[in-house]
Amino acid sequence: MDAPIRVGLMEDGAVDPHSERQRRLIAAASRALAAMHAGEDEGALDGVADAVRSSPHSHTDARELMLLLFRECSTMVSALGSGGTTPVRMQVYDDEGQEVPIDEADPPVRTAVRTLLAEVHGDTDAARAHIEIALTNAAPDEMATLMVQALRWTIRLSAECINRGLPVADWITDALS
Repeated sequence: MDAPIRVGLMEDGAVDPHSERQRRLIAAASRALAAMHAGEDEGALDGVADAVRSSPHSHTDARELMLLLFRECSTMVSALGSGGTTPVRMQVYDDEGQEVPIDEADPPVRTAVRTLLAEVHGDTDAARAHIEIALTNAAPDEMATLMVQALRWTIRLSAECINRGLPVADWITDALS
């Protein structure tokens, strides 16, 4: 008789480097959300930048951090669309508050919208590609705008989900409480 195969669980002390990395990314995102929620936009960006710079995989971690936020936004958009009373509508506004077509929006905003839409439609590869293109080609201030957009959407969507009694990831509610 073969011995049963034992899979180590985190409670058993097994170490999964991907889980450790995920914890670091969630911790960085949580700190950024908390800072932005408190009105400290620069502090949020500085914290993210410090967390990413301190990683030996800084480019990858920057991409994965933004994808984490957009993935959570996607989950909340989906919950609002199927479980909410009002459909979710994506709108882009210019500096004067006028709605503009996505192709006329500033590049970081276009990237944010396209990344979120890719995630909402289950195309994580396309979402990753949008972020990768931005990381490769965008100026630092454009990347900051993209990160701010992801953080603001996470805050706004989580508030709307909570107001409607829809689920929000624990780490997000913890960061915003």
